[in-house]
Amino acid sequence: MDATIRARTSAAVPLRFSPPVGGVAGTSFKPEHLTAILDEGPQRGFFEVHAENYMGAGGPPHRMLERLRRDHPLSLHGVCMSIGGPAPLDRAHLARFRGLVARYQPALVSEHLAWSTHDTSFFNDLLPLPYNKATLTHVCDHIDEVQEAIRRPILLENPSTYVAFRNSTMCETDFIRTVAERTGCGLLLDINNVFVSAANHCFPALQYLDDFPLARVGEIHLAGHAEQRDEGKLLLIDSHDGPVADAVWKLFEIVIGRCGPVPTLIEWDSNIPDWPVLKAEAAAAQTILDRHVGRLRHAA
Repeated sequence: MDATIRARTSAAVPLRFSPPVGGVAGTSFKPEHLTAILDEGPQRGFFEVHAENYMGAGGPPHRMLERLRRDHPLSLHGVCMSIGGPAPLDRAHLARFRGLVARYQPALVSEHLAWSTHDTSFFNDLLPLPYNKATLTHVCDHIDEVQEAIRRPILLENPSTYVAFRNSTMCETDFIRTVAERTGCGLLLDINNVFVSAANHCFPALQYLDDFPLARVGEIHLAGHAEQRDEGKLLLIDSHDGPVADAVWKLFEIVIGRCGPVPTLIEWDSNIPDWPVLKAEAAAAQTILDRHVGRLRHAA
């Protein structure tokens, strides 16, 4: 173990939770909500953070996260690993990611099926990739490398897309299924991403979900999206800046009915509301999860 990882591991806080977190709903953690969260005391759900916001050695971000982690499970969500990119993974970035996993021992660890780097530049956008044999090879190699580094499986998130590649030879669901089978990774099903991509590319969202390997889903994301016009045509943007749309809630209910209660996160990353608003979105998700727990018990 290198010195960087050793230093971060030594700072680990006492842990009270072991993965998995079960069929509960959580929210993105925003620092402005910390006081309200702590005032309410330990809660049933979990919190998810973007790994890149905590890759410094210490300071206020880690003090807040350590305080939160004492009473709640965490989900660590990476956004800059560039698993879908053709270039080798950034080893320094991977080492920092590994250090966070060792330090906080999150219940869930996830990354995106996307690319986000070029040379030494990191982009804010999660860019799409062609689904073909060449891409499949380097995506699987990258996932193997990440999982070897952190000594545990990750969850791979399906993307929201706005363009498609002519040189794709596989559909997205077949590509994701093959990646999961080859690497042993789990999947993070972002239902808002499915809805956004379906609208943008004019395919049925339910057909996508019919083809998706739901048995491998270890976490679900729900979020709001925005509507724009592109040359007069409707374009949906995965904006994470508002409540979950009714149509996405309906898809979520269908998915939970098929695969049972799965840890579910409400993502809200801009135009951040007060804590009670975000908490209410998570409570709505929890109501659906609990309803299906009750059905499973009744069936048993």
